[in-house]
Amino acid sequence: MPTQACKTCAVQLPENHSVTIAMSCAIVDSSRCAYYYQLKLPDDSVIVSVLSAITDRHLHWGFPKCFNRIRKLGYNWNHKRVHRIYCQLKLNLRVKRKQRTPPRNPEKLSVPNKLGECWSIDFMSDSSRNQRRFRAFNVINDFNREALGIDIAISLPAGRITRYLDKLAEYHGYPLKIRVDNEPEFIGKHS
Repeated sequence: MPTQACKTCAVQLPENHSVTIAMSCAIVDSSRCAYYYQLKLPDDSVIVSVLSAITDRHLHWGFPKCFNRIRKLGYNWNHKRVHRIYCQLKLNLRVKRKQRTPPRNPEKLSVPNKLGECWSIDFMSDSSRNQRRFRAFNVINDFNREALGIDIAISLPAGRITRYLDKLAEYHGYPLKIRVDNEPEFIGKHS
């Protein structure tokens, strides 16, 4: 394959010396087709306008979705050409990776020194003979492992849980701390 430098030499030989074009191409080991070849720069204005129209309408689309939409519109441009223009227009989006949660360093479980210092609360689930599911809300005193209360129902909304904890606190007093596991039941917002 002749390079641009070979083509330049083949063009200069007939001008500077009395050599034919065929001879100059033979000297630089190039074909006459390469001598007469004119580089055609593609007109990318249509691709730019189509890409701009798609990305203006769909802001968060990446290249694959834009390219598929271009194909559905009936254009048969090469994906490498479209991607080159996509990158020149600086449309390539930042890839959002999943954020990692920092490692947790849980406290060691300590045994409380007195009654009512720490309560543990948790939810359990089971089903009856007729396959009807129900949930149980358990409250345990960590000092003597006494079950302070169990609330059983088909549905346990946050309001019911807070009322039940207030009822237990009226009888036993409020604990200094409450220990829970990291489950989605405890993320509800109840005022």
